[in-house]
Amino acid sequence: MTQTLSKDNPAAAVLTHDADAINAARHLAEQAKVGAVERDQQRIYPRELLNQFTQLGLGSISVPRQFGGGGLSFQTVAEVFRLISASDPSLGQIPQNHFGLIQFILGEGTSHQQQQLLRAVVNGQRLGNGGPEKNTRHTRDVQAQLVTTSQGLRLTGEKFYSTGALFADILVTTALQDQQQPVMAFIPLPAAGVEIVDDWSGIGQRTTASGTVRLQQVAVDAQWVIPLPASDKPTLRGAVSQLIQAAIDAGIAQGALDDALEFVRRSSRPWVDAGVSRNADDPYILADIGRISTELTAANALLAHAARVLDAIDQPSLNAENGARASIAVAEAKVLTTEVALRASEKLLEWGGSRATLLRHGLDRHWRNARTHTLHDPVRWKTHAIGNYYLNDALPARHAWI
Repeated sequence: MTQTLSKDNPAAAVLTHDADAINAARHLAEQAKVGAVERDQQRIYPRELLNQFTQLGLGSISVPRQFGGGGLSFQTVAEVFRLISASDPSLGQIPQNHFGLIQFILGEGTSHQQQQLLRAVVNGQRLGNGGPEKNTRHTRDVQAQLVTTSQGLRLTGEKFYSTGALFADILVTTALQDQQQPVMAFIPLPAAGVEIVDDWSGIGQRTTASGTVRLQQVAVDAQWVIPLPASDKPTLRGAVSQLIQAAIDAGIAQGALDDALEFVRRSSRPWVDAGVSRNADDPYILADIGRISTELTAANALLAHAARVLDAIDQPSLNAENGARASIAVAEAKVLTTEVALRASEKLLEWGGSRATLLRHGLDRHWRNARTHTLHDPVRWKTHAIGNYYLNDALPARHAWI
């Protein structure tokens, strides 16, 4: 059985200049501001915006030019996600796994797999995540089975946290092949036996459709199966994935701060003891805003630094030491982006007062998004890895979460 990756998608642009990608992201971010509150409150998918993301060429900016992609820097990738997430972090999160999977293909795929899968991405196809499994010991515990039958490979299992799957052209998920080798299977959609259910009920990131994928005897083409690497093999997949997660958090913080400034200026009133006529002149609020702005500047600087560390590594020169250095640099950024996203989104409500909680303003979405998105992986394990690296020269774990 041979599964084709070709589809009749409208041709996507290819962005080969960093400035063009940033401009495309700014344009999309402006479009995303319109209706962001309504989409959050009514769980309306940002399908048209996601299609724009793809057609503008943003989905292939990290694909190397030898495969027809933009070949742009990780600094640009981070900035694209930060800009978009400041307007709608759900729109930012949906393609996050798409980029992590591109990095996985580059690190683990054969030449044929790289050529075919990355060409599909350049042509405008989206990779969607069949996520971890809910009822297992931990997030890396895989129960889904890819078995050899007389009709070929068949995949059975159930996944959750499947961000991007509902909007994907190619579903990508982990399984144990013949109960032994953990692999990543790429399944062109639609496919018989695949059921994608939006049962995501999280308080934030409400339009990512990060719910269940059910797989029942799904046919899998052997040429689209890639073995997962050994746990000690150097890889940039985790660092790249986490860089984008940090960029999303930085965007959430920026969106919260932007809305806070506007609300304090125009819609809030000063506290009775402040002795000022405008809430924007309250000295405590001014000091708070100064602190949050400084923290966000620092977080963005660490985000850019982490991206530069990644940009300095090419695949042939990847080893345990520079791979670890990249993961630690990203972890440092992730610590600050997590903290400032939570603090800015909470301070927004404090500065605005009771009226800032009114449903019509939709300001609560910033805190809900920050609290939900920053739970993807515990920041306490980031600080642990950072400390262990600097104090004991211990290299961080090799997986998609650091």
